[in-house]
Amino acid sequence: MNKDLTAKLKDSFMVNLGIVIVAAAIFFFQVPSHVAVSSISGLAIILNHFLPLSVATLTMIMNVVLLLVAYFFLSRSFAYKTAYATIVLPAIMLLFEKLFPNNQSLTGDVLLDVIAYIFFVSIGLAILFNRNTCSGGLDVVAKLMQKYLHMELGKALGLAGLFIAALSIFAFDKKTVILSILGTYFNGIILDHFIFGQSIKKRVCIITDKAELITDYILHRLHSGMSVYDIEGAYSHERKKEIVAVVDRQEYQKLMSFLEKEDPKAFITVYNVAEIHYTPKKW
Repeated sequence: MNKDLTAKLKDSFMVNLGIVIVAAAIFFFQVPSHVAVSSISGLAIILNHFLPLSVATLTMIMNVVLLLVAYFFLSRSFAYKTAYATIVLPAIMLLFEKLFPNNQSLTGDVLLDVIAYIFFVSIGLAILFNRNTCSGGLDVVAKLMQKYLHMELGKALGLAGLFIAALSIFAFDKKTVILSILGTYFNGIILDHFIFGQSIKKRVCIITDKAELITDYILHRLHSGMSVYDIEGAYSHERKKEIVAVVDRQEYQKLMSFLEKEDPKAFITVYNVAEIHYTPKKW
């Protein structure tokens, strides 16, 4: 019971932290730069150039519309969880507008504003995506593209953002348009890094004559699972064992050091693994 409560409190804290980070990145870096980088708030900045509504108000309106889309085309649970962020994010921006009515660039440089925005918003969005929610808006579009087009979240967000970045040509100068497009592209790359970069594992395939020694090391020293196959060389018809293990970065370094010392003649191939689905064993 306590574990469930602790998990829920942790989940709630992380969601709120992600929302605050995204809201602060938009308000303090994106809005002063007028750069429409990969977000509904970017579209709100463009529309704010033509309509007598604040960026926060426009963001709220568009987020609600996309929330309804998420409800019907993604999942109810995702929409319910996203509804909170959809409302709270613009609310925090409205609060910032009240607290800092004369909001100016913190860096005094548009390029630095864009870099800071990309960095901080990527952290916030990664926190939300990893909690199966998002800040609403364009993130919903990215989830739709991930579900129906099987695209990575960062790339989907980048593609949708490019459309908004291109629209900035109707409101701002050429420099701002170029920064919007470049910022959108790099935002997708950095978001992928924050979502997957820290959790990427290595799939190591080892063809060896010392299978018993290596399996013992993986099982009892690394405490990792693996598969072992009997294989035959097509040229020599020599029979050997192939060991396949999925390890994290620290385990990978230990394993490679062990192999270099104990079996330098082993044939090794290594692949990056971004995601794993399995049912853990219960001891």
